[in-house]
Amino acid sequence: MSVRPITNGPKHHWFGYYDKLQFDPSSRYALAMEVDFEHRSPNAEDVIGIGMIDLADGDRWIELGTTSAWCWQQGCMLQWVPGSESEIIWNDREGDRFVCHILDVHTGEKRTIGFPVYTLSPDGRTAIGADFRRINHMRPGYGYAGIPDPNFDQLAPDSSGIYTVDLRTGQASHIVTIAQVAAIPYPHMDISGAKHYFNHLLFNTDGSRFIFLHRWRFGDSGFHTRMMTAATDGSGIYPVDQYGHTSHFIWRDPETILAWARHPSHGDAFYLYRDGTQEVEVIGKGVMKLNGHCTYLADRNWILNDTYPVAKDGGRVQELYLYNVESGQRRELGEFAAFPEYAGEWRCDLHPRSNTDGSLITIDSAHGGNGRQVYLMDIAAERAS
Repeated sequence: MSVRPITNGPKHHWFGYYDKLQFDPSSRYALAMEVDFEHRSPNAEDVIGIGMIDLADGDRWIELGTTSAWCWQQGCMLQWVPGSESEIIWNDREGDRFVCHILDVHTGEKRTIGFPVYTLSPDGRTAIGADFRRINHMRPGYGYAGIPDPNFDQLAPDSSGIYTVDLRTGQASHIVTIAQVAAIPYPHMDISGAKHYFNHLLFNTDGSRFIFLHRWRFGDSGFHTRMMTAATDGSGIYPVDQYGHTSHFIWRDPETILAWARHPSHGDAFYLYRDGTQEVEVIGKGVMKLNGHCTYLADRNWILNDTYPVAKDGGRVQELYLYNVESGQRRELGEFAAFPEYAGEWRCDLHPRSNTDGSLITIDSAHGGNGRQVYLMDIAAERAS
């Protein structure tokens, strides 16, 4: 399988999470971020570059902007606005608040909305956001430095949570609070003495509902998780997975969620959950054996996935593969060296993404020895064979 870098040193480049649109609708441009250091946490003064790679012009880097609101795992939520051929969005910090910018990459027209975003609806009109101040102090690597959490000492604040933003008008309103969700009984333990936060929000495929992970910690212990869904106005909150270990997920359709989790039926595995019910079905057991950043390609018959580093030949590699839902077979796309200095908060996960038709994929990787860079693969032949 041919893999080529579309960014190069001396600066480091990456896109971030796997559930955002990196490619424009024509698949000519791929978004990325640019930074001049690695192997430490970002601080309030660290500014990174925003740009896009012109795949039709020798992978030319086109500068688009900057941001001081970012993290190693999810960047600044940089992505193409769904339904637009020319608009992108990313988060930034202005003074004592986080914001987002919407930029037309061809005309240069830019506008700023006074709230940061986490996930965008499929029609590109609405965003859902979370409290990045709270996330940063609860799990560094996913929130943003520069603004302290005003509710640092509170276990379940009622002034922090999830809000919705109209991307045309900029109007926003809170729809779910941490206090509200923390008060929903958890069947396996008393969580009233834990410290709570929200992370990993994602609209479903028709924009009618969204996922959020409700997480909590007792002191310095590891976090527990339950996967919740809600309607876009915050009503109809439903605990889809209450067994404490939901990890990466993606919507297959408006009602079905693919997620790595722990369930009494098959232990740690990928499962299909039906929203609004306790129906669950294991998928890829013994084939998709490890937790990974999973997405469906356009036809929904292929799952694109990766792994965290696994030991091999005295080193570590991250595996990249396709899983065929119909046949149950796994097709290897590559193994990429994972160097030990890329660990913890500043690890470099592959986070595989695809273009609209599923013919091209990109990964973030440091296997080339020149820092984290973005790599492109053409998988059209792999899917057809």
